[in-house]
Amino acid sequence: MTILQQSHIQTTTGREALKQVLAWFDQFQAEAVPHDVWLQCQLALIEGFTNAIRHAHQGLPEDTPIELEVVLSPQVIDIRIWDHGPGFDLESVLRCKLATTNAQSENGRGLKIMHMVADTLSYEPTADQRNCLHIQKRY
Repeated sequence: MTILQQSHIQTTTGREALKQVLAWFDQFQAEAVPHDVWLQCQLALIEGFTNAIRHAHQGLPEDTPIELEVVLSPQVIDIRIWDHGPGFDLESVLRCKLATTNAQSENGRGLKIMHMVADTLSYEPTADQRNCLHIQKRY
């Protein structure tokens, strides 16, 4: 696979870190990526990062790191977000959210949005006691 661009960033769990993440993600507005696809991926990134802060890192110190990586290759954007939370079964939670979440729902829309944007969506534990959310979008 040819990599056009790749970048990695580590932030804290504080909500103000989202601004840093969005500024970092701006570098992936490449000519090769259709603007609507980039915007969809930006939205999925926001939802995934916000979920890491709100859910995975709930109760953890604000200096608990969240790591992100984006790999841009011809026709694919891969986004990975690593958290230190307890993890959860994405497939079963997603099935429930897809069945019960609508536009008026107070919460739960983030997973549904990521599911709609991504061609591949997974959330798996890693060998180093973290979890990795993987969002892949083909264009």
